[in-house]
Amino acid sequence: MNTKLHAICDSQGRPLSFFVIAEQVIDYIGAAAMLSSLPKVDWLLGDRGYDANWFRDAPKDKGIRACIPGQRQRKTPVKYDKRRSRRRNRVEIMFGRLKDWRRVATRYDRCPKVFLSAIMLAAMVIYWL
Repeated sequence: MNTKLHAICDSQGRPLSFFVIAEQVIDYIGAAAMLSSLPKVDWLLGDRGYDANWFRDAPKDKGIRACIPGQRQRKTPVKYDKRRSRRRNRVEIMFGRLKDWRRVATRYDRCPKVFLSAIMLAAMVIYWL
């Protein structure tokens, strides 16, 4: 079984929470499950996979502004802060550091629960200990 990993990170790129979904599920569906666990922040940064009007509007209830670039095939372009959007590289660096752990990179665990626990263990050791 293939999976996708969604993460919420702080401004320094340290992971705060993770969520695993099946690979064939579209990205913003998995991210919608994480909306309730968003901490108090000013901005929500995401990549093009999270481009949906309802997903942009969802964090507004908490006072969070979304900075998500639009899909290329969108008929009406979406305005977003390009300078702020470049800070997403911290999340990509976080995923790269997690993949330094061989167990995470090669996906030894077939059960999603065991895989998620290996990711959490790696994140704890790398960032919080």
